[in-house]
Amino acid sequence: MATGSSDLNIENTNIKTAPGVELDEHQRTLVGSVLDLFAGRPSLKKLQLWSDDAAFEDPITKAQGRKQYEPQWYGLQSAFSEIERLHHEVTDGGNPISMDLKTRYVIKGIHKEQTITSKVNIFYDKATGKITKLEDKWDGKLPDSSFTNIFRQLNSVTVPAMVGVPKNDEEDAKKGNQ
Repeated sequence: MATGSSDLNIENTNIKTAPGVELDEHQRTLVGSVLDLFAGRPSLKKLQLWSDDAAFEDPITKAQGRKQYEPQWYGLQSAFSEIERLHHEVTDGGNPISMDLKTRYVIKGIHKEQTITSKVNIFYDKATGKITKLEDKWDGKLPDSSFTNIFRQLNSVTVPAMVGVPKNDEEDAKKGNQ
């Protein structure tokens, strides 16, 4: 099983849960690491909580495998000048772990503000403890048309070509990541 949140320098350790929802320590580590990622605070250590062939899906991306999903998280630092979590609450402690999330983003350069309300599902392998899939459903939905999916898959290939992922902890630290 993966290491604890303190070993990973997870910043989001105050996990809010809906009444009656319980999380074990490892689930709290997974949720905290995901909250850090959504806050534009990725690190190689936090991404080690993901399996190599994990999937990340949101309305603009359908990334499969480490080479596609890691740049999506590091790309937030490049795309946004501000990222502010307005609300989060874990609504289901099963598998997937489900969470309501509301985040305000300010796009670099044009200073356009965008607030996104999401339903996030974190799927994980109970044996390894690693995340196998993360769904970020804006307004509770993912697109389901072949036309839209072409652009989502294109994004999963073009972002890695434009966004560099650190190769080691030293490079990660130089980018200000932990």
